Amino acid sequence: MAVLAYSLGKRDINQYFNIKNAKLLSLVAVVLLLVLHAASRYYGGGDSCDWLLSSGRFLGENAWQPYGCMMHKYRSTEATTCLSEKRVAFVGDSRIRQLFYSFIKIIDPNQREDGIKHENIPFEDQTSLVNVDFLWYPEANNSMKERLTAWTEDPSTRPDVVVIGAATWSIKLHHGSRETLQQYRVNLTAISSPLETLALDGDVYWVLQDPVKEEALSDSRRMITNQQIDQYNEAAAGALNSSGRSSRVKLLAASRQAAALTIAQSADGLHLPEATRNVGAMVLMNAVCNKFLQPIDGSCCQPAAAPNLLQKLCAGMFLASGLAFLALHALGYSRHHKARLGPADVESGEEKKPDLGVAAAVSGPKLAFRAVCKMGVIMAYFYACDRTDVFMKEQKFYTHSTFFIPLVYIFVLGVFYNENSKETKLLNREQTDEWKGWMQLVILIYHISGASAFIPVYMHVRVLVAAYLFQTGYGHFSFFWLKGDFGLYRLCQVLFRLNFLVLVLCVVMDRSYQFYYFVPLVSFWFVIIYSTLAVWPQILQKKANGSGMWYLGVLLKLLGLLLFICFFTYSQGFFESLFSVWPVSWLFELNGSVHEWWFRWKLDRFAVIHGMLFAFMYLVLQKCQVLSEGRGEALFSPRLSSLLLLLSVGAFIIYSVWASSCKNKTECNELHPYISVVQILAFILIRNIPGYARSIYSSFFAWFGKISLELFICQYHIWLAADTKGILVLVPGSPSFNIIISTFIFVCVAHEISLITNDLAQVAIPKDGASLLRRLAALGLGGLALLWATRGRLTSLGP
Repeated sequence: MAVLAYSLGKRDINQYFNIKNAKLLSLVAVVLLLVLHAASRYYGGGDSCDWLLSSGRFLGENAWQPYGCMMHKYRSTEATTCLSEKRVAFVGDSRIRQLFYSFIKIIDPNQREDGIKHENIPFEDQTSLVNVDFLWYPEANNSMKERLTAWTEDPSTRPDVVVIGAATWSIKLHHGSRETLQQYRVNLTAISSPLETLALDGDVYWVLQDPVKEEALSDSRRMITNQQIDQYNEAAAGALNSSGRSSRVKLLAASRQAAALTIAQSADGLHLPEATRNVGAMVLMNAVCNKFLQPIDGSCCQPAAAPNLLQKLCAGMFLASGLAFLALHALGYSRHHKARLGPADVESGEEKKPDLGVAAAVSGPKLAFRAVCKMGVIMAYFYACDRTDVFMKEQKFYTHSTFFIPLVYIFVLGVFYNENSKETKLLNREQTDEWKGWMQLVILIYHISGASAFIPVYMHVRVLVAAYLFQTGYGHFSFFWLKGDFGLYRLCQVLFRLNFLVLVLCVVMDRSYQFYYFVPLVSFWFVIIYSTLAVWPQILQKKANGSGMWYLGVLLKLLGLLLFICFFTYSQGFFESLFSVWPVSWLFELNGSVHEWWFRWKLDRFAVIHGMLFAFMYLVLQKCQVLSEGRGEALFSPRLSSLLLLLSVGAFIIYSVWASSCKNKTECNELHPYISVVQILAFILIRNIPGYARSIYSSFFAWFGKISLELFICQYHIWLAADTKGILVLVPGSPSFNIIISTFIFVCVAHEISLITNDLAQVAIPKDGASLLRRLAALGLGGLALLWATRGRLTSLGP
């Protein structure tokens, strides 16, 4: 009964919720989200700079997340570049002085507070000509107004950035009287005029007062209560935004919100902990510098870039394809309609049949234009997500729960959706799809959780990437060995399916080909495998006939490939110079250098040849009938199977212990190419030695495995954000619900792109040799033009 209920449950789910319905729901969700975000911007006002300055939350102890945008963590070199030959003035009391010190520590990390109080403090970086001054004005009074007015009258002394705030001294000196509050409001109204003038040519930030820890205040500060602080903040906001006008003076409230969460750690109840002050300083640095430096992981206060000429031409091409599809659809419908309603043949009495030749002539181009039209709609969503500020973005923050809890969820689903395999051979198609699927889901969780910061997880995911390349070697070697199809059609079909989406994204998202590093990597290795096996003598299974000489020939080819890899491994200079030669450099350069390509290639340089060698050994053993691959049968004899299983489990445990002891990514990466194959082989043996394990597979994982390439590429822009540096926010204020919605849309889009790629592959790569050569020439010229226009502009993605 339990099995029957389980089976019926899965059938009911699949009946009412299939991929077609899911795509319709995702389309509706995207349209609704676009409308809601556009309405929120139009009626709610505000932009990412307002979000940065006004609100946020702590992701961890010291990691501040502004509402709806990503805050870049500035280094000293970036700060000095931004502020070079600029003057910054901090004006106010001791709290502003602390903010001043936190700010200059970003510029010069060696700076320390020197204990100076109640006087001005200058700072100058001689190298970059950065000037940052603190001016002691503890009260918003006439003296402060005179200082500001002097700046407006003498442009030569005027700061480029003014950070100003004061209130607690007024409360303290006048014992929090109502009259002092009223005078504070009057003084700020008078000060607002010179502040507005300064804001015409620079940035002016009024710092709202942070809360206090009342029970920790000294007797001389007891009158500074949080109620008083709130009243003074309301007075400041009202005075600086008086008369209903839009003030150019920006209110810095984010540091106040951060302080509210950490003021309990204050030593004296008034001054903030250093980590909280650093939040305010970094918020200011982002507000001032993001619009100049435009860091990829700093979307706050950064306007969206206008589309370039190539992107506009691409949009025009997608629009033209849509119009062509509509025209062909109308033409096909019109001819079909006329054929059905035409006059009947008088003699035969039969209805006139449609012209099948015309229908066939229309259907081919119509299929292509429909696929391109769909791709255009999808690319518009890509562009809206990651090249505009329509949707919000947030930074990643790793915790063990954000990685391991989703991991448990997906593996429970994978176990729930299990089915009997159609065949029980080692690494059959269903099993390899399952393998790709669960690995891809783990990698997706790894990326969105920022788990690369945790070295043990990083090293295990490195094995998964190596396993993908292992499968590349295994799968292509098996195909060529068994089929012997080295035709141009096969070569072009594989390369088209691998590269179509990436080449489109290079244009639409204005990124270089090497930016999507995994596709160049698998494309390169496919060409290497093809070349190794296609060159004379072509050694195939149908030619071998069990001859040891033929098998020796395969091993010699693999040995030659191994020597080729080793030569390049120990010749980095030659490797980089080779791939820097025109026109190859267009494919492998990133930001004008092939160093990133060298790092990616070297990291898993042996994985493909390991896969090829494993495929050769397996196919030879299979031909010699050494393996038992029947349903329910163990792969080897009971004693050998038990020994291999024990060794495999031991290899897993030893590797996990070693990965957990890793202290440095660089050192562990040096060993990775040599030991990753042990983990891969251990998994294959554990998964395939028991007969019952080969007899079932997870249809859930296998479904994702069939679109694993599309999932890997699409995540860059419509699941993650800022070219993988952050997380796309479709539903603000609810991180869990946002992940559910964005993941649902992301998966539907990846599946549809997989179908589009298959459709266009049939059109772009015909089986007819002459037509194929003509299209290859056209595609080659077009590809070279696109690669030239989108060649390396971006910095390295890192690990």
